[in-house]
Amino acid sequence: MKRAILSSALLLPLALRAEEKLSFNRDIRPILSENCFYCHGQDPNKRKAGLRLDVRADALKPAESEEIAIVPGAADKSSLITHIFSTDKDEKMPPPKSNRTLTAEQKAKLKRWIAEGAEYQQHWAFVAPVRAAVPAISDFRSQISDFEKWARNPIDAFVLKKLIDQGLRPSSEASNETLLRRVTLDLTGLPPKPEDVDAFLADTAADAYERAVDRLLASPHYGERMALPWLDAARFADSNGFQQDGDTFQWVWRDWVVRALNADMPFDRFSIEQLAGDLLPNPTTDQLIATAFNRNHLLNGEGGAIPEEQRWNNLFDRVDTTSTTWMGLTMACAQCHDHKYDPITQRDYYSILALFNNVPESGVPSGSGQYRVADPWIHAGTAEEMAKMKALENEATAAALAEKQIADAPESAVAQVAWEKAVTDEGATAWTNLRPLSTTATDGVRLTVEDDLSVFASGPNPDKANYTIELPGTVANLTGLRIETIPDDRLPSKGAGRSDSGNAVLTRLRASVGGKEIAFSAASADYAQVGFPAAGAIDDKPATAWAIYPDTMHPHALVVQTAEPLKNAEAAPITVTMEFQSSHAQHMLGRFRIAATAVADPVGRAALPADIAAILKKKAPGRSKDETGKLRAHFLKTNPPAELLPAQRKKEAAEKALADFKLKVPRVMVMSDAKPRQTKLLDRGNYLSPTTDVKGAMPAFLPALAKDSAATRLDFARWLFTPEHPLTARVQVNRMWQTFFGMGLVKTAEDFGVQSEAPVHGDMLDWLAVEFRECGWSMKHMHRLIVTSATYRQSSRVSKELLARDSENRLLARGARFRAPAMILRDVALAASGLLDPRIGGKPVYPYQPDQIWETLAITKERDFTYPASSGADLYRRSLYTFWRRTIGPANMFDAANRQTCKVRASLTSTPLHALTTLNDPTWAEAARVLAAHSMEAAPEVDARLVFAFRRVLGRAPTSADLTALRRAYERQLAIYSADAKAAAEVVAVGAAPRSENLPIADHAALSAVCLAIFNLDEALTRE
Repeated sequence: MKRAILSSALLLPLALRAEEKLSFNRDIRPILSENCFYCHGQDPNKRKAGLRLDVRADALKPAESEEIAIVPGAADKSSLITHIFSTDKDEKMPPPKSNRTLTAEQKAKLKRWIAEGAEYQQHWAFVAPVRAAVPAISDFRSQISDFEKWARNPIDAFVLKKLIDQGLRPSSEASNETLLRRVTLDLTGLPPKPEDVDAFLADTAADAYERAVDRLLASPHYGERMALPWLDAARFADSNGFQQDGDTFQWVWRDWVVRALNADMPFDRFSIEQLAGDLLPNPTTDQLIATAFNRNHLLNGEGGAIPEEQRWNNLFDRVDTTSTTWMGLTMACAQCHDHKYDPITQRDYYSILALFNNVPESGVPSGSGQYRVADPWIHAGTAEEMAKMKALENEATAAALAEKQIADAPESAVAQVAWEKAVTDEGATAWTNLRPLSTTATDGVRLTVEDDLSVFASGPNPDKANYTIELPGTVANLTGLRIETIPDDRLPSKGAGRSDSGNAVLTRLRASVGGKEIAFSAASADYAQVGFPAAGAIDDKPATAWAIYPDTMHPHALVVQTAEPLKNAEAAPITVTMEFQSSHAQHMLGRFRIAATAVADPVGRAALPADIAAILKKKAPGRSKDETGKLRAHFLKTNPPAELLPAQRKKEAAEKALADFKLKVPRVMVMSDAKPRQTKLLDRGNYLSPTTDVKGAMPAFLPALAKDSAATRLDFARWLFTPEHPLTARVQVNRMWQTFFGMGLVKTAEDFGVQSEAPVHGDMLDWLAVEFRECGWSMKHMHRLIVTSATYRQSSRVSKELLARDSENRLLARGARFRAPAMILRDVALAASGLLDPRIGGKPVYPYQPDQIWETLAITKERDFTYPASSGADLYRRSLYTFWRRTIGPANMFDAANRQTCKVRASLTSTPLHALTTLNDPTWAEAARVLAAHSMEAAPEVDARLVFAFRRVLGRAPTSADLTALRRAYERQLAIYSADAKAAAEVVAVGAAPRSENLPIADHAALSAVCLAIFNLDEALTRE
């Protein structure tokens, strides 16, 4: 299983050989790209002196000065050389003010390259990969005879050849304990259990390691681990961002990713479904959910946000995210102008953008409160939830059909005729508008009586207020009052309310005469907000408040009916009091008028909207079909015949049950091409400055799409996986390598363009890219290939000589060693302590966070930003499931992406925040306490307890030196806590997990401190 046949990396004598000819891609292009292309590249608007250096034919032509920059074979006649060696500040290139400087070595390379003929090469990443020939191990026997035994697969052959060329040799294999911990962390993000380590050490079969790898690849935790970098690329979060930062249900997409990775969904299908699953024939719900990848962007729901501007921001984000994730291109540079370095034109950029410009979206989320999602979206609950929703839909449909059958009966038509006669002959002329005798309001609000007898509110706009209106009691036998709202240009959204949205919510209505309250028996409104029944605000219950939306610019009316006619022989003034106390601030009436009536049943026949009253003025034969239907609907809603009421109530109950349940079912934002748009190129990227039309197309410098008509997103997604595409496979295997080695074969994982780093192992990168494509795009196949290689299995120990020679391990002469990310470190602590809840998928959870972590967001009262801390098992879910607020990420995920933009390069850090978190965060402190308790319960002796804890975290038994240090630390801590009972009690009280009262407190606290120290060992924090 383990073959320690080679010593650690050693320098070998390097045979003398002729100096290689310089390579443009490897040696020259990086120099020109960094120092020259900005002013002498493809962008004609930035090009200086008429000189272009990125194209050989142009570089060989005379510039505006008649000088020729490059004369192949004649460096002394090339103005490029003259200028870079010049000491004249006006002639020297790059100009001193550019802050770019060529080193002596770089100047020498340029001079030598021109002398060698100044050959150019197409940028390596823009040429389709070809499977390179695997170096034959037998060719290296003359250098070191045991190399043939070292290599395990083609990866090793490529690495070995490079090492031999550089005079190096590979390192010996890591210890079995280190190797199992390494591969378990890499493939599942969790530490191996001690029993797994024991079984692996006891397995002497030649393929023991390979079988361990297969077991890990089959683990459901594999998908959770591999989802982490994909979520960073997708800028996934559980909220929208910006001021109100509404929550979303995009976690359903996160669970889809985990399932797809566990199932080893081929990467081409994995990608196509995310980019264009909605355009596949008869897409499944899962294929629609997959498209949420490109709906994970920020959504600005602030009141001042301009929807169309935000929609364009979404589009820019989709182009940037898609191009970075699949092609490793910095296409954002071409949003305003042609790319300065890569052959990407502004037209290329907007041709890609056109593919994403058909989504029926406004640019801003809708709704209020906790959840704020934007169209288009789909319900995507569990199978049980979707089945229940379907059943409720069927019930609502059946109830609506039953109601319609009764409503269409002849008796109902007769009742409508009678109602129309009543409201036109009596009701329409029975209302008297009353001129207020006086008006007052609380909180400084001013009420002014207008010429039309309406009241206008102005001045301060507090969260709540009361209006008091004194009216003349001139209507004998008063049976009802009508409050009529009136639109007004002076009000926000033209009214009728004073809120920014124009809404108003009346939560309580009172009336009295002579100090005696007038009792109301019924109420009706021509408009009521969903959730506010039209029973009227007459019973002190906010649930029956009258709420208005300014959806149409005509008056709305609330009519209340007295319990019995008010005689009021003295014509005493009537006092009406309105109270506004909404859950949303400043939702008061802005302009309104009050009228009185003495007709019988005013609720039944007087709450007529203006459009209904206009229809009633027409004779029945003169009404249009739409008018007839509208009148019919109003009658059935406000004055249903007695026999219709039970059916209406049943339908309303069924519809309410359905609506209430739908609010509980996740609503996932997805992609759609339901709103085709003509895309235009934008001048300087300004959405207010469109210029020429563009249609969907692929970048001109990449392989063409075999299609004459405008491309679709589906065409684009499939095009990415054509054999001739140079980028997709390379970009993905590079990111796979980054996962297992901490750095990609191309360091600039986000940029494979001209400014990228040339790969040290270019042949191996191309071999892996072709292998990925030809193995059917199996991600598990590629992961297995990498982690079973001898290259991966090397020890990470490094000599001083090799560290000086290759500090970043680009030559791969040793195993990779890097600090594990915070999300994995937290999971390791939970798993080692036994606290981890291993459930897969589900809603996000809210584990320990600092007090009032979201308090800075609570700048309005529109929603509650109190952190809703989880309890029970939810405290111990994997970090993948922690709720990710886009504006304020989890405080203990100190090195994670901010999830606001696409990020594909790993963040490796040793910031002091690391220690502050892992030494003080409740998660680690509680995990240490619980691990200590398990250790005490597992063994009576101190040394055995220390071994138990050490193995749970590090996967190996401590050496004698380790054990001595641990015992010494334990004894010191025990002395401290034996002398300070209060401090010991505080240590063993951290966290919500129950504590066994049978454990001695001082001993438990001391061992907890040692366990916390183990969690903070460099070996524990590092993926060795």
